[in-house]
Amino acid sequence: MKYRLPSFAFLFASFVFNFLTLNCLAQEKKYTISGVITDAKNGETLIGASVQVIESGRGSVTNTYGFYSLTLPEGKYSLKVELNRDLRKSLALSSRSVDVAEVVISAEATKNIESTEVSNISLSMEKIKALPAFMGEVDLIKTIQLLPGVMSAGEGNSGLYVRGGGPDQNLILVDDATVYNAAHLFGFFSIFNADAVKNVELIKGGMPAQYGGRLASVLDISLKEGNSKELQVDGGIGLIASRLTIQGPIKKDKISFIVSARRTYIDVLAKPFIPKTSNAAGSGYYFYDMNGKINWRISEKDQVYLSGYYGKDIFTFIDKDSFINFKVPWGNGTASARWNHLFSEKLFASTSLSFSDYNFQFQSQFDEFSATFYSGVRDYAAKVTFSYFPSVLHSIKFGANFTRHRFTPNIANAQAGATEFSIGADDRIFGNESGIFISDDFDVTDNLRINAGLRLSNYSQVGPFTRYDKDEFGKAAGERKYGKNEHVITYNGLEPRFSFRYKTGVTHAIKGAYTRNLQYIQLASISPLSLPTDIWIPSSQLLKPQLGNQFNIGYFRNLASNKYETSVEVYYKTMGNLIEYVEGAQPDDNLGDNVDNNITTGKGNSYGLELFVKKMTGKFNGWIGYTLSKTTRTFPAINGGEPFAAKYDRRHDLSIALTYDKSPTWSFGAVFVYATGSRITLPVQRYYSFEAANFVDIYGPRNSFKMAPYHRIDVSATLRRPTVKMVKDPVTGEMVERKKKVTSSWNFSIYNLYNRKNPYFLYNDLTGDLSKGDSKVVLKQVSLFPILPSVTWNFSF
Repeated sequence: MKYRLPSFAFLFASFVFNFLTLNCLAQEKKYTISGVITDAKNGETLIGASVQVIESGRGSVTNTYGFYSLTLPEGKYSLKVELNRDLRKSLALSSRSVDVAEVVISAEATKNIESTEVSNISLSMEKIKALPAFMGEVDLIKTIQLLPGVMSAGEGNSGLYVRGGGPDQNLILVDDATVYNAAHLFGFFSIFNADAVKNVELIKGGMPAQYGGRLASVLDISLKEGNSKELQVDGGIGLIASRLTIQGPIKKDKISFIVSARRTYIDVLAKPFIPKTSNAAGSGYYFYDMNGKINWRISEKDQVYLSGYYGKDIFTFIDKDSFINFKVPWGNGTASARWNHLFSEKLFASTSLSFSDYNFQFQSQFDEFSATFYSGVRDYAAKVTFSYFPSVLHSIKFGANFTRHRFTPNIANAQAGATEFSIGADDRIFGNESGIFISDDFDVTDNLRINAGLRLSNYSQVGPFTRYDKDEFGKAAGERKYGKNEHVITYNGLEPRFSFRYKTGVTHAIKGAYTRNLQYIQLASISPLSLPTDIWIPSSQLLKPQLGNQFNIGYFRNLASNKYETSVEVYYKTMGNLIEYVEGAQPDDNLGDNVDNNITTGKGNSYGLELFVKKMTGKFNGWIGYTLSKTTRTFPAINGGEPFAAKYDRRHDLSIALTYDKSPTWSFGAVFVYATGSRITLPVQRYYSFEAANFVDIYGPRNSFKMAPYHRIDVSATLRRPTVKMVKDPVTGEMVERKKKVTSSWNFSIYNLYNRKNPYFLYNDLTGDLSKGDSKVVLKQVSLFPILPSVTWNFSF
């Protein structure tokens, strides 16, 4: 693959510029103050807290692990101590912003204006939980779908479609471990238990150099570390699911833990109402997931985390009359170990090892014949990231990562009575993906700040592997075998990243970014919906890595003393080497064959305008997001080579999310969404074939039909029981407030308030009598969710 190097040359020049600048300033003595910012209530580190020195107005923002570092000239400050040496100052903050003598620590009110981050959005769990919940379950993915630039594929789909990218083009991380399928209940819920989540960050553009392997976005989720002060139990009981979270100190302020679990019980509730004589008796569905984490603060310089996730969906169907019995289990498992180490006041390092496993199975039985189909992907990964803070105007991040992939596109086994046999070969695919990166974030002037980064990535497929060759007519033409760890194919390339911020005033700035990304793994899907049956496959001898280039620029402005955050952004994205199944492909075509033999490649582009207004403080807050966009695809082997709209192309997308804290007892939430209808492909003609003795459909151009617009309103109300009670002081006899040991709240929500029948899918149906000549084809719509009320009782002690 060929790459132009001007971006690399610019990056190198910026490093030289900074090196010379630092040398010129080196004559002035400087010292560093650094530390970790934590929540005084539970000891959790605070992400994105702004630390600002009063005299200079300069500051820093805590990283993912709550660490900050400020390097200042020698002198006296209003620190109440003389800064003539390096100093470590760790601070515990209350929930509100406070002044701590020498340093002002605040929320990220000005981050929208000050940082070089473009198209980045962080969401607090408190705000997410305040919004209406679908069937009583708080869902991170559904909340993220309310943000501009993020499209939903339709009713009941938890996939993310960010700025024209597909669901496989999003890098989803949970404590550094990759998640390959973030959906429960075929996409109706996400796998993330909100009680266990600490922070959610979505990066839509200007992707930093430490992230790689995806074209569209990064969804970086950090789990809670556990209350290091006292034992805490939280939970909730809803109509379809219950959850329980226990956290607390193993050794106070030193070692903490958190364990969280959730399970649905639709199967348990429905079982008494299904007669044992029913044909479907024994059918059911449920999912469960569990999170766990241990946090050990070994010293001021060292901290270790161990975290894990495991979740599974199990769907069972039984039809006694036809002797059909099938079971569909699928799920994710992740584990990660991370070590944070402070080498000096200026150099911070984070090293992690992670494991990720996603698998899908389809187990069927008909009389004495049974068959099992399964697929999945398993990763073993390592990553090290160094953060270096030369000065308050300058920070450098560099590191490396490595992932060992094992893909299982499709394996099938069958059994008839006592006889076992294999359907197709065991075609697991092995690959090694790696990357090294460096980024430099620095101030050129008071108004201009630049972040320049470079990533060098590599992917190598290795054996064992069998390549099934095909001739020009698609017929078998032999095979080639590769031994264990034998080289099959290698791809690599440079990925420059660049972003800037130019302040046009105290409360407003212009930001822009360019990112180039390579993606070595992708999702092959036959269904128009994202389902667990979708198959993860890597780049190969026939499939080059996906390549993306994104340009975006925006105007950001804070209003009314930073109470309101506003932005308008435009973006343009090109994508190459995208994949689709060839016309007429079926899932069983992959058996005994390489998956990429049934894949064709093409290109795509997307461009749009995003508007965002967010109120961050006060009793009444929330946001409004609007996206105007267009996304197209062009495949030489599809649609006659003519460009066609992507299935998730939606011209208009509007979301309004509001919350109102009326009093300490009552709070309210509301969500309104509107989107142009999704794209589908439908038959345009139908005729009866006497040869086939059946009707034959003739389809129109790919994704040429647009379904009806999607819109709905959700509302919620939360009733909180008082958290304090009045008791008589035994000494003074006066009535005083005491915190209750057990607190609780009731959440009432209504999904789809005005009972909108939104389309899930459309199909053609034949009505009338064909023999009488009065038959006709009628287009029918299937909708999923009518108005759905729900109630959940939440508790904490």
